[in-house]
Amino acid sequence: MGLFENLASAAPELFTIKTMILMMVGTMAGLVAGAIPGFTIAMAVVLVLPFTFSMSPVEGLATMIAVYVGGLSGGLMSGILTGIPGTPSSVATTFDGYPMARSGKPGLALGIGVWSSFFGGVIASVVLMVVAPQLALIGLEFQPVDYFSLILFALTVTASMAGDQILKGLIAALLGLLISTIGSDVVFGLPRFNFGVDAAAQGFAFLPVLVGLFAFSRLLGDVRTSEKAHQRLGGDEAHAVHIDYLGSAREVLRRWGNVVRSSLIGVFVGVLPAAGSTISNILAYDQAKKTSKESGKFGTGAIDGIIAPESANNATAGGALIVMMALGLPGDIMTAIMLGALLIHDVIPSPSFITDEPQIAYSIFLAFFVANFMMLFMQSFTLRAFVHVTKVKMYMLTAVILFYCSVGIFSLNNVTYDMWTLFIFGIIGFVIRALGFPIVPMVLGVVLGGIAEARLSQVFARSDDIMVFISRPWSLFFLLLGCFSLLFPHYQKHMKTAPWARFFVPALLIVQSIPVFMMPGVVRPSVALIMFVTGGVMLAYRLKYRNEAPANE
Repeated sequence: MGLFENLASAAPELFTIKTMILMMVGTMAGLVAGAIPGFTIAMAVVLVLPFTFSMSPVEGLATMIAVYVGGLSGGLMSGILTGIPGTPSSVATTFDGYPMARSGKPGLALGIGVWSSFFGGVIASVVLMVVAPQLALIGLEFQPVDYFSLILFALTVTASMAGDQILKGLIAALLGLLISTIGSDVVFGLPRFNFGVDAAAQGFAFLPVLVGLFAFSRLLGDVRTSEKAHQRLGGDEAHAVHIDYLGSAREVLRRWGNVVRSSLIGVFVGVLPAAGSTISNILAYDQAKKTSKESGKFGTGAIDGIIAPESANNATAGGALIVMMALGLPGDIMTAIMLGALLIHDVIPSPSFITDEPQIAYSIFLAFFVANFMMLFMQSFTLRAFVHVTKVKMYMLTAVILFYCSVGIFSLNNVTYDMWTLFIFGIIGFVIRALGFPIVPMVLGVVLGGIAEARLSQVFARSDDIMVFISRPWSLFFLLLGCFSLLFPHYQKHMKTAPWARFFVPALLIVQSIPVFMMPGVVRPSVALIMFVTGGVMLAYRLKYRNEAPANE
């Protein structure tokens, strides 16, 4: 059957009153869970799982997808209003969302975040329905060496995140990587850097570190003086705050290129097993900053800086579902839980699952599509309640946020060690900020360090030949992209003055065409040929007119 016939056969399974009510409840539960720092989306989906045992596969999966989509969007509320990402997938949202809220525009920031999440989810839904099996095959091509190179590329993002403070940014990133190595070795289980302290042998959980560096340190800075402590979060304008939904939608649609690009980045990262929205929102933010004509405004409340991560993290959910549905492989922890739910109902995803069980498969596709509309509808009510947070004075807000952060962090493992981790990294973050070091590269180092080490261990467990890093097309592709990413801040700074900057783009096209040529099939080598010819023509033109000033091009 074709796409529309499959959707028509699946619609009666999904569009029942019971399933719609379950999805509404699931969306609201996800929004609340995502908005509480320390309470992860995975925890919310796990809590919902037992309630789905008595449901049909479609009802159970639709409910969990609603929680998943709601949780991804819920993280933006706390991230924008308090500067504390509710989930790791909203880390990059805080970079510009919080400054915009502090400048007296929390309604605009929230509206842009909601619409970006919606469009990112809808784009991923369309991709999910149309090209799920084909995209999933790309995920199968990735081996540990390719993942490691992808993470190296993501680490180079720290250079552009630091802006003019590249050296301080790199130092902060290295500190983050160092922190990620504290604890047991991932291969042999040997303790490292615990200095004889037994508790430190287990390392640091990511969420207490994240909340400590972001939340605790920021809150300490916000109540440093009595005057600051008595200020309101949104300033005096907070009394007149309102959410301009139509204006926010217009701002997002005006930047449709950023929405589409960030959504496709999210889908691509979601297709890669175990990559997830923690990486996609950062990569999308980085690409938005590099392609923006107003990159200097990033970090101060740029609209594109909110659109990119929120479009990407919701789209990543669609990519992860593609892998689960088409190959039976979980793309992230949430789809791993959903895979478990399918197995409980004797439904086994595999490469033939979509053709063998079209009603269940396309019901899940439709559920993801509908859940994004429900998220938009539900947030139109919840945002009005959350925006009142901006009217509260900082000393009161600080006490309440710290209380909820502490409860959320303690509920992770029910150990006081996580509370001490929150406190220690809060102090470290406060000192780092006071010394003028950017906190974001440090967080990225902590996030990506553990993943990179695990992948590198897998690479050398298979072979000690380092040539594998450049002999595999995807690995070479990401390594070359990482090199250009490191050079990009210099290119951006000197693009109108330095002669060498004129050759940056053609060199990028020509060099990146090499690994694409190495990929199998007909389409990708054809794309590589186009890239090579385009880069060659641009290079020849700029060499011919190299004596002209770059600004006159």
